[in-house]
Amino acid sequence: MSRKATITQKEIVNAAFKITKKEGFEQITSRKLAAAAGCSTQPIFRIYENMDGLKKDVYDKAAAYYEDYYNDFEKTHEVPFVDLGLAYIGFAQKYPHLFRLLFVSEQGTDSRSMYDLVNGSNENVVKEINRAKAKGAGDAQQLFMQMWIFIHGAGCMAVTGDYDLDEASSVALLESAYKAFSIG
Repeated sequence: MSRKATITQKEIVNAAFKITKKEGFEQITSRKLAAAAGCSTQPIFRIYENMDGLKKDVYDKAAAYYEDYYNDFEKTHEVPFVDLGLAYIGFAQKYPHLFRLLFVSEQGTDSRSMYDLVNGSNENVVKEINRAKAKGAGDAQQLFMQMWIFIHGAGCMAVTGDYDLDEASSVALLESAYKAFSIG
């Protein structure tokens, strides 16, 4: 009888990511992870000395997942920061546990800033700031900061279930905030 192939780090991370996406990273135990990965706990402890290493790998996978989500998000609004906000709020609504991991929980020194996560490799924030400048925003960096505080608050409300606006209402709210912050 041949021995089953050794489980890989990638398979463990994928199993942990699935648990995180469904229940949150804090719900991962070695037994639950082993069951999800289809192995005993031994390979998990062989690959990861502790949960911090696993959490970093799951965090990195979640960050890539968010970037893919944003890149695939249809961007159709003329007002700067609206699509950025809709994608962020939508991610919070659809994947609250991943949102918490990326944007709410403390990650330590080797994690990326919220700005870096949202900006992504395509410089999403930079593009929106440049769009705001092109539309006449006096201090587009400051305008982004004000919009970001507003957008992040809405995302956090979505995670707690306190944000129940539909897309049209969200667009109106984001456009209204942009106009109000532009004047100030």
